[in-house]
Amino acid sequence: MSAPAPPSSELGTKNYWTTTYAHDLAHHAHDPAHTGTSWFSDTRAEDKIVAYLDAHAAALNLDADATTFLDLGMGNGSLLFALRDGGWRGGMVGVDYAAEAVELARRVGTGKGYGDGEGKVRFEVWDVMGGEGAEGQGWCPEGGFGVVLDKGTFDAVALSVEGGGVEQRRVCEGYAGAVRRLVRVGGVLVLTSCNWTEGELRGWFGEGWEVVGRIRYPTFRFGGGEGQSVSSVCFRRVGE
Repeated sequence: MSAPAPPSSELGTKNYWTTTYAHDLAHHAHDPAHTGTSWFSDTRAEDKIVAYLDAHAAALNLDADATTFLDLGMGNGSLLFALRDGGWRGGMVGVDYAAEAVELARRVGTGKGYGDGEGKVRFEVWDVMGGEGAEGQGWCPEGGFGVVLDKGTFDAVALSVEGGGVEQRRVCEGYAGAVRRLVRVGGVLVLTSCNWTEGELRGWFGEGWEVVGRIRYPTFRFGGGEGQSVSSVCFRRVGE
C-alpha cells in the first residue's frame, strides 16, 4: 500500500522549475562554468548511482556499449554526463517538462563534448505525466529503455496536484504506471528520493515491479530509529 502523499508545494509546480532553470540558463550564458544545481550533490548521489550500475551491471543484464538510458526530469543533465564519463556508451536521453532545463542541458553537454557525434546525449522537452506517450517521439527505443533514472522527479511529482475541490487528486498516483511504460521488460528503474523512505517507495512501486537493489548512504539515528536522508532503490520491470 502506498504512503500518503505530502502536502502540495510550490516545488510541485512547473512555474517554479521554469523560473529556476531560466535563472540558471541566464547565469550560464554569462559564466559557462555555472551549470546549475546538481540535486543531491551533498550526498554524492550521482557518484553512488554510477558506481552501483558499474558494480551490478552483470546482475542487471546491462551492457556498457548497448544499454540505453532515460533520465526523467534531468535538469542540467549532470547524471547522464557522469555516466558518459564513466564509460557507458549506449544511447542516452534526458527529458524535462521545463524547456529552460532542456536548453541548459544541451548547452552544458555541448561544452563537455557531448553535443554531437557518437557520444551525444540527447535532451528533449517532454512531460512524463502530460498524457502524451513516448512512442513515436523519435527518441524512445522500441520496447523501452534498459535503464530509467529518476533523481528527485518523483519527489516533485508527489508535491503536485491537478483538478480542484472533491475531484482534486495527487498526480503521483499515476507515476509508477507512466514510468513502467518507458522501461523495457527486464529493464530497471533507479529512483532516488529525499522525501520517501525505501519502504514507502516499495509501496508506490509494487505491482509490475520487483526490488533488485538499493544504494546505501550515511545513516542517522533519531528517536531510537535509524534512517537515511536519501533513498535510492533499483526496481526491475517484471511481466508484460
